[in-house]
Amino acid sequence: MGLDLSSLNSVRNFVSEFESLNLPLNLLINNAGKFALEPAVSEDGIEMTFATNYLGHFLLTKLLLKKMIETAKTSGLQGRIVNVSSSIYKWFSGDMIRYLCEISRNKLRDFDPTRAYALSKLAIVLHTKEVAQRLKQMEANVTVNCVHPGVVRTRLTREREGMVTDIAFFLTSKLLKTIPQAAATTCYVATHPALVNATGKYFSDCNEASTSKLGSNSTEAARLWTASEIMVSRGSKAVFDPLTSALDYDRKSNSRKRKE
Repeated sequence: MGLDLSSLNSVRNFVSEFESLNLPLNLLINNAGKFALEPAVSEDGIEMTFATNYLGHFLLTKLLLKKMIETAKTSGLQGRIVNVSSSIYKWFSGDMIRYLCEISRNKLRDFDPTRAYALSKLAIVLHTKEVAQRLKQMEANVTVNCVHPGVVRTRLTREREGMVTDIAFFLTSKLLKTIPQAAATTCYVATHPALVNATGKYFSDCNEASTSKLGSNSTEAARLWTASEIMVSRGSKAVFDPLTSALDYDRKSNSRKRKE
């Protein structure tokens, strides 16, 4: 089935088509990835790396959760969601939503490919934490975890292919994983019996690993969730700028907290 994670409309069409098949859904692996060398925005007005790596997955997961919860209940088998992140998420610091606004609007002035990629991967870590918390509150028999696959040469770097990239990969070849090795942690988290009921965790090399201070910040996770809900709202682009609304909501929320 065709699916373009950078397009919210494509995600909705995919889910609609999938639901029409009336199939069970036990496992969801969110693995699409893009490293945009040049600045670009999606058809929904969001910076392309963030739109593809995170926001499309946010909407996909949101729309498929009901089916996963129903499948787990009827089958008695625990559903699992695996989000593929990267240790590069630790490279991002600062205000996530504000930086996203900057690179989505003033892309030529503020865009840094590596920082944008790190932002998208941090969003995945925080999303995992927030979804896990919400599923627990619902008492749903579905878990969600995220993984760092390791450093591996795939077509992720296709926009940077050339002699310099080839030399860089050659010099670091001893540190690289093969594609099967890189997929091992994802497969482990998706299928291993030892991880029944494990949720909201971060895994690397088939072991649970700790996250950064920002990556484990529940306040930032909730803030990102709210902004994401606004950004995927139907017709939001035609009615209002979703990024401005996310910032406005954030300002009002902070103002209320100060008054309290």
